[in-house]
Amino acid sequence: VMTWNLEWFYDEHQGDNFSDLAKEKSTPSRDQWNWRRDEIAASIARVSPSIVALQEVENRRVLWYLSGALQKQGRKRYRELGIEGRDHYTEQDVGFLFREPVEVLSISQRMQTREMRASENYFNLTKHLFGVFLVPVGDEFERVTVLNVHLRAGKEAESLRRRQARLVHHWISESVSRGENVIVLGDFNSEEMGDETRRGSDIAITAGDESKTDDDDLIDVTLRIPNSSRATHLLGKQFDRILVSRSMLTDAPNRPDLVFDSISVRPDLAIRGGQDNQSDHWDRYWEIGSERRDLSDHYPVIATFKIR
Repeated sequence: VMTWNLEWFYDEHQGDNFSDLAKEKSTPSRDQWNWRRDEIAASIARVSPSIVALQEVENRRVLWYLSGALQKQGRKRYRELGIEGRDHYTEQDVGFLFREPVEVLSISQRMQTREMRASENYFNLTKHLFGVFLVPVGDEFERVTVLNVHLRAGKEAESLRRRQARLVHHWISESVSRGENVIVLGDFNSEEMGDETRRGSDIAITAGDESKTDDDDLIDVTLRIPNSSRATHLLGKQFDRILVSRSMLTDAPNRPDLVFDSISVRPDLAIRGGQDNQSDHWDRYWEIGSERRDLSDHYPVIATFKIR
């Protein structure tokens, strides 16, 4: 399972963009779009994940272009999944790619109730997507619910992220308590660093820090990566995370099931010819030569689960 923020993965066509920012962030030409689409497809094909959760994509159509490039260049047949979100300022969305033998049962988005909004304890996620996948295990299937999120960015938005994290945990807590396979991943934009997660932080709340029981807790398997290799962003931050239910860490007796095996950050899939200078990457991206232009300011995180 891979999560990767593709950083303004927008094609060159502005006819389906409405905000000035979305138009500004569109790729400047068809040739440049073809280059970026194909290079990202090549990076994904190198590791061939079963499920890919992507953030900062323009819409489902660019995912369709990406799945086409994967099939053409990497000979990997992926299907794309997406539902238009409600971030009308950036027009960024999230989505999935997946490949056989994994199957998809459903995709969905969720909302708050009126009572939850009135409490001001929660804050809507304008960019999120649930996917329920079926993974063949022997003669049966393991059902895995994957929630792909992109939370609010910036230190100043930490209080909003905590409220978003509270909503995420509310959405998944019953499934986790029932012992179901649940993965929450994506760009959390968290300021959390190091081996210890602060009580009351956005990551801690997502994992179940505020609940009255341990039964609905998630485990941040990203913390199993050595600290020196944990950065997922050009700034050295650990924005991108993968959290899993305990059921995915334990081998069930007397039957084959999915069990967590390993996790890694893969900057080599995004960095080309040395890490971009920060100001060049953000201010003069398309002026950097294509042979050394990084594909994103985020790096993929990949978790592997084995059938045992």
